[in-house]
Amino acid sequence: MKIIDLFKTQPRTYSFEFFPPKDEIAAVDFGINTGQLLKLTPSFVSVTYGAGGSTQERTFALVDFLQNKIGLNTMAHYTCVNADREKVTADIANLTKIGIENLMLMRGDPPKGEGAFVPHPNGFGNASELIAFAKQNFDICAGGAAYPEKHPEAVSLDADLSNLKKKVDAGVDFLLTQLFFVNNHYFNFVRAAQLKGISCRIIPGIIPITSFSQIKRFGAMSGAEVPEELVNQMKPYEYDNAKIYQIGMDYAIRQCRDLLIMGAPGIHFYTLNKSRATVEIFETLLK
Repeated sequence: MKIIDLFKTQPRTYSFEFFPPKDEIAAVDFGINTGQLLKLTPSFVSVTYGAGGSTQERTFALVDFLQNKIGLNTMAHYTCVNADREKVTADIANLTKIGIENLMLMRGDPPKGEGAFVPHPNGFGNASELIAFAKQNFDICAGGAAYPEKHPEAVSLDADLSNLKKKVDAGVDFLLTQLFFVNNHYFNFVRAAQLKGISCRIIPGIIPITSFSQIKRFGAMSGAEVPEELVNQMKPYEYDNAKIYQIGMDYAIRQCRDLLIMGAPGIHFYTLNKSRATVEIFETLLK
């Protein structure tokens, strides 16, 4: 089912993001964790696509498995890095052939070791071009990425919102946000997007901090502000993993509850292929 059709009957959606396991051991771990998450009956799940298409085969195999063997409504991430129009056409045709109606379409990060994105001579220069091409040639539901604290390459939030409007005009059906830890950033972003004429659903993306080492990593990875109060609360327990986990979980639960109370249209969980934290948050929200 197309995700946009879910919105007609689900005022709120709850979804999980996975990445393809890198080896046999990771695959076993993934299977165990996924089994726990699937008990929560998510609205849909998504599978990421490595930089430069580095995990393409595993991404396609995993979305096939989740959609056609497990029976989950599954969305495949897809980027145009190192891809010409012929390859993009063939890839999307293969995905639709196996029943994948939902695609998260993004420009993508440069391959490892390359500092800047360089479009293929016969490819696409940005997500808007990829989205427009895919929507014109295939019957799909297209998701797009949004950045409440602006894309790292954008000169300003306003410029980033203008680019986001281009994605929507190109045919994006809904947006998923990058992770964030300060809810005001999300709500301010949604209001600013609406003023730009963006009316599609903007689903917040959430990830719990469950280890102290994640604080700097998540902030650097996404440009998201990590609240000083959370850092100060965790700092005295830097080497107490159990205490750090509980502090991070308590914060994430409060964050999700506040988002829903204030009207967010659901939550997209960045699971990191782990089940415990997401299960605990989700079950607490449903109480």
